[in-house]
Amino acid sequence: MGSNSSRIGDLPKNEYLKKLSGTESVSENDPFWNQLLSFSFPAPTSSTELKLLEEATISVWRSLVENNPRTGNLGALIKVFLSRTKELKLSAECQNHIFIWQTHNALFIICCLLKVFICQMSEEELQLHFTYEEKSPGNYSSDSEDLLEELLCCLMQLITDIPLLDITYEISVEAISTMVVFLSCQLFHKEVLRQSISHKYLMRGPCLPYTSKLVKTLLYNFIRQEKPPPPGTHVFPQQSDGGGLLYGLASGVATGLWTVFTLGGVGSKATASPELSSPLANQSLLLLLVLANLTDASDAPNPYRQAIMSFKNTQDSSPFPSSIPHAFQINFNSLYTALCEQQTSDQATLLLYTLLHQNSNIRTYMLARTDMENLVLPILEILYHVEERNSHHVYMALIILLILTEDDGFNRSIHEVILKNITWYSERVLTEISLGSLLILVVIRTIQYNMTRTRDKYLHTNCLAALANMSAQFRSLHQYAAQRIISLFSLLSKKHNKVLEQATQSLRGSLSSNDVPLPDYVITFFSSRLLQAGAELSVERVLEIIKQGVIALPKDRLKKFPELKFKYVEEEQPEEFFIPYVWSLVYNSAVGLYWNPQDIQLFTMDSD
Repeated sequence: MGSNSSRIGDLPKNEYLKKLSGTESVSENDPFWNQLLSFSFPAPTSSTELKLLEEATISVWRSLVENNPRTGNLGALIKVFLSRTKELKLSAECQNHIFIWQTHNALFIICCLLKVFICQMSEEELQLHFTYEEKSPGNYSSDSEDLLEELLCCLMQLITDIPLLDITYEISVEAISTMVVFLSCQLFHKEVLRQSISHKYLMRGPCLPYTSKLVKTLLYNFIRQEKPPPPGTHVFPQQSDGGGLLYGLASGVATGLWTVFTLGGVGSKATASPELSSPLANQSLLLLLVLANLTDASDAPNPYRQAIMSFKNTQDSSPFPSSIPHAFQINFNSLYTALCEQQTSDQATLLLYTLLHQNSNIRTYMLARTDMENLVLPILEILYHVEERNSHHVYMALIILLILTEDDGFNRSIHEVILKNITWYSERVLTEISLGSLLILVVIRTIQYNMTRTRDKYLHTNCLAALANMSAQFRSLHQYAAQRIISLFSLLSKKHNKVLEQATQSLRGSLSSNDVPLPDYVITFFSSRLLQAGAELSVERVLEIIKQGVIALPKDRLKKFPELKFKYVEEEQPEEFFIPYVWSLVYNSAVGLYWNPQDIQLFTMDSD
C-alpha cells in the first residue's frame, strides 16, 4: 500500500505498512496517512487472490497485533477514517472522487485488520486494541474512547445516509462487509453466542436509534439489486496534461477494486454467479439475516428482529401501536417482486421464510395477492431440483409451503390459477395445469425422493403435512396429479400394511381366545366393491362406485376425527439451527471476504 507498491508480493516490504505496524506511534494528523491510503497494487479478483493478499501481509498484521497496544496506530487509522466520513456526504454531492477513494481505502484496511484481530484474539483482547488512549505525563484520566463503538455507529450512518452513486457504491459495500466482519465472532465459537460485544454495541447505546433505518436501508438495497457501475464511470477525469502520478494510481485502483466486489465480474474476468450480480444487495441481505438472528440480550429483545417483525406497507395509513418499537414502512409490492425474482439463492429463501413466519403484515399481504404463482413457482422449482440443492435450502422452501397452506384461501385459489408449459418439469409434458395440481405433483415427487434416497423424517412429515392442509380444498385436479396421489397412497399403504402385519403378528402371540379381533379397514370395504365391478374400469366408473360405496358404508364402523390443520411451529431454541445456517451462508457467499477454513470452529451446516 502506498504509492510505491504495485504487486501483492511487494507488500511485506512496503515502507508505509511497516511504519503502520511498527513500534513508532503515528498521529492521526500525520501526512503519512494520505500516502498510506494512495495504494495502487492490483486488487484481488477472487477469494483465492484475497487469500494470497492475507498470506502476503501476515507478517505485517502480526507486527501490528504485537505493537498496537503501545503505539495505538490502529486507533489513529480509525480516527482518520472517522474524520473523513464527516465530510463524505458532501464529497459525494461534489463528486470528490479522490476523497471518497482514499476514505474507501482506509475502510478496506480497517476491515482487513478487524478480521485478522477477530480471528486471533478474544473479544476482551479486541476491545483493548480499540480503547487505547495516549496519556501525557501527569494525566491520570480514566476516560478512554471506545473507538469500536464509534466505528460501528459511523458504519451505520454511512450505510443509511450516504447517497448511492457510482462513486459511493464501493464504500457502501465495504461498510456493510465491515459490519459482517465485526459480527463474525460467532464463526469462531461452536456454541451459539448469547453475550458478546455485538449485544453491547448494537442493542443499546448510540447505535440503537439506527435500528429501523438500517433494516429499511438493507431491505431496499436487496429490493433494488443495484449492479456495480461499469469500469471507468468512477475513474477521475483525466487532466489536460495527460494526468500524472495521482491519476495513474487512481485509475488503477478504481478499475481494480471493483473486481473485489464482483469476484471476477468485470471486463474479461469470469462472470459472477447470478446471486452475486449485485454485491451491494447480496451483502445487505447477509447482514440483515445476521442481525435478525442475533440472540436476545439478557435485558432486551433483539431490536433488529423486532423491526423485521413489525414493519408495514407504505399503503397502510394506520398508526403504529406505541408498544411496537423500531417500526417503519416499506413498499410491499417492490419487496414482493424482489423476493419472487431472487429465490435461486439460499439467503433470499431464508429472508422470505423469516418475513412470512415473523411479520404478520407481510404474510397477510402475500396471501391476498392475485399473482401468487410468481412466488410459489420458484419455491416449487427449488423442491423439484432437490438433488441439486442443499438440504437446508429445501427445508426452507418446504416450510414456506407449509406456512402458505395453513391458509384455506390460498388452498382454494391455487386451483384457480392455470399454468401453461412448465418447462422445468421434465417427467411429463404439462401443457396446461393448475398451480394447485403442480404443487401436489412436486410435493409428492419430493416425498418419493425422500423415501428412496435421504429418508429424512423431518422432510417427510412436512411434505405430508402440506398435502394434508391442501386436501380439503382439492378441486379439478389434473389427471396426472390424481394418478400420482393414488400411486403415493398405494405406496404408503403397502408400507403401512407391512408394519401393521408385523405388529399384528406380535400381538397375536400374546392374545387370548377371549380377546376381540382386530377390525377390518375401510380400505378393504372399497377394494372389494372395485374388484366385484371387474377390471379396466374408467375413471368415471371408479368414481361412481366410490360414491355408491360411501352411501352403503356402515356408519357405526366409522370413527369421527377432529378437523386437523398442520402448522409450522418453530423450535423453542431456533438459534441452534438458524444461526449456524446463516453463518454458513455468510461464509460461503460473502463478497470480497476470505476466512481460513482451518480457523473456523463453528459447526457449519453441511450441504449433503
